[in-house]
Amino acid sequence: MHDLKLIRSNPEILDASMKRRGKDSVSEMILKLDEANRAIITELQELQSRRNQIAKSFGEAKRTGQDTTALAAEADDIKTKIADLEAKSADLGQQLHDEVSGIPNLVGANTPDGLDESANVEIRKVGTPPTFDFEPKAHFDLGEDLEKMDFEIAAKLTGSRFVVLYQELARMERALAAFMIDVHTTTFGYTEVYTPILVNDKTMFGTGQLPKFRDDQFQTTSGYWMIPTAEVVLTNLVAEEILNEDKLPLRFTSYTPCFRAEAGAAGRDTRGMIRQHQFGKVELVSIVHPSKSEEEHERMTQAAEHILQALKLPYRVLTLCAGDIGFSAQKTYDLEVWLPSQNTYREISSCSNCGDFQARRMNARFRPQATADNPKPANEFVHTLNGSGLAIGRTMVAILENYQQADGSIKIPDVLIPYMGGVDVIRKK
Repeated sequence: MHDLKLIRSNPEILDASMKRRGKDSVSEMILKLDEANRAIITELQELQSRRNQIAKSFGEAKRTGQDTTALAAEADDIKTKIADLEAKSADLGQQLHDEVSGIPNLVGANTPDGLDESANVEIRKVGTPPTFDFEPKAHFDLGEDLEKMDFEIAAKLTGSRFVVLYQELARMERALAAFMIDVHTTTFGYTEVYTPILVNDKTMFGTGQLPKFRDDQFQTTSGYWMIPTAEVVLTNLVAEEILNEDKLPLRFTSYTPCFRAEAGAAGRDTRGMIRQHQFGKVELVSIVHPSKSEEEHERMTQAAEHILQALKLPYRVLTLCAGDIGFSAQKTYDLEVWLPSQNTYREISSCSNCGDFQARRMNARFRPQATADNPKPANEFVHTLNGSGLAIGRTMVAILENYQQADGSIKIPDVLIPYMGGVDVIRKK
């Protein structure tokens, strides 16, 4: 959410950011709506002042026996005008709110320029893609050959872009989640949270899913929304709160199912587990002091990388360009894991610094510690960050493809064997 005061005083900042995202300027439209609404509010205040004067004059006239007909008529006229102006102000205010709510975050100064993924900047590669003395298979062929991954029955039960997993692959979903949560809580100090997966409009608005991305979500008949990511609930834990500065940073992690009605570009990844309507994910969220958000962004990215390193999966890290970052982000790192069947890297995690954008939408603030120079500091908005630590389905895809053997069996990464009950190879039974 943007500060209207900033738009009024420096509209060029907003328009420059929109241009970097490849979008049209919006400040002129916002300022016209704002000016029209402020003019109505000024007129309302003048009418309310005149109404108060009439009330005093009316009382005085009654006491002195003067004719009050004209005053009564004017009072009725003002009452009608006020009701009309209040309705117009409410409509304009809502329109202004909706328009501002649909404007993406300001692009960070250290986010590279560019309008699409071709301008993303590779920072580093970690690990060496495996070589095979056979033709590597795609994860869906491997899973189906093992008779432990079934897309047909999932389509019969629900529809396309769902999967049913059996035996070791079903256990791997659970094992990966437990392993990731253990690492994030013990190594990186995140607090594990169990959360609802159904939320209300206000919660979805707080992190930026509403109103702009309404059509990308699943909504129940009772009006609740099914979360597209645990970021929604974890970030909103501090909504409407004023935290003491010494409580920062707050770091939360959670494993949840996630639901997305929009499952990517039409016709892309129609087979397999890359893009599904339902998927498991371990999410990381940090609530920090504004001066610490850039440092926290690096730390969060390292936490997500640590999982890939522990699983010995080759990956690379990209800084997304201005035209490719998400709605709420000012800077984003993407982690992409190597998939042998596609001979390329594919996204497995996005770690984003949102600055105070989400905090303004949630009204999440902190109370700075008093100093001799500033004994009563004003409350400030926190900064929020989120990242996948990691997406479970895509991690499973990467394990199947990178650890596949010539006979179609799948080796289990060493760190995952204890979570798999000692199973070190998945074979067809």
